[in-house]
Amino acid sequence: MREYTFDQYRELVENHILDFLPDIDPKSITLYESMKYSLTAGGKRIRPVLVLAACDFCGGKIEEALPYACAIEYIHTYSLIHDDLPCMDDDDMRRGVPTNHKVYGEAVATLAGDGLQAAAFEAMNRDMLLYLDDSSALNRRARACYEICKGSGCRGIVAGQIADMEAEDKNCSREMLDYIHITKTAALIIAAVRAGAYLGNADSKTLEDLTMYAENLGLAFQICDDILDVIGEEAMLGKKTGADAANKKATYPSVVGLDESKQRLKELTNKAIDALSDYYDNAELFVKLAKILETRGK
Repeated sequence: MREYTFDQYRELVENHILDFLPDIDPKSITLYESMKYSLTAGGKRIRPVLVLAACDFCGGKIEEALPYACAIEYIHTYSLIHDDLPCMDDDDMRRGVPTNHKVYGEAVATLAGDGLQAAAFEAMNRDMLLYLDDSSALNRRARACYEICKGSGCRGIVAGQIADMEAEDKNCSREMLDYIHITKTAALIIAAVRAGAYLGNADSKTLEDLTMYAENLGLAFQICDDILDVIGEEAMLGKKTGADAANKKATYPSVVGLDESKQRLKELTNKAIDALSDYYDNAELFVKLAKILETRGK
């Protein structure tokens, strides 16, 4: 295992983020420009970093995980483009710049999201085709691809988004709220960690422990986001605050209050850290990430 920092993994992602996009005919260049606009607008890159870090943690080669790391960022970016559309959350700013549809229009933004989603699966499948003669390597890549497919589909972020929309301006139960957060946000974080673990050829215990970490981290991440929408600063977040209340969203602060939300964030952070306690300093990156997210929500 290499001792990479979060920022070093992130830099690796930034350096290769456009490498796995398919060649696009110049006659459709607007599609490429729109996709590139949102991909290169910044962001924390937590999901692709988790793919690389989990692969590294399990003894794999991070260079071989890059197509999957970039693919999951393509999926995440497509979901943000669609979430920002007027028919969804209707946001004007994302990552400190105008949202895609504000620059390219709603139709192009919709197609850019579609294109990024398709590009993600093309990137992963193109990589798998290189290992048709190596059943073990192909098996690991197929499992990683499946995890990302599952996390991004109708059992993951798509299911979470529709549940989130249908819960607007309604009395939302704690159980339903957790379902929304787990599918809308945690599912893709779990997918990132499990995909990286498979690519690194993790044993069953390590895969289970990393999954437990990711489940708690993913839910904590969304609760932190809910809290920041109430107490965060727009300049720091790169998007407007108070949007959840304005759109009558079901969030932790709206359902259980701000204080209990912060307590739940702390509990989940501790559970995430405890899940990797057997690995001591080898899990330092994962522990630091969980603590940083918790600090943002205080």
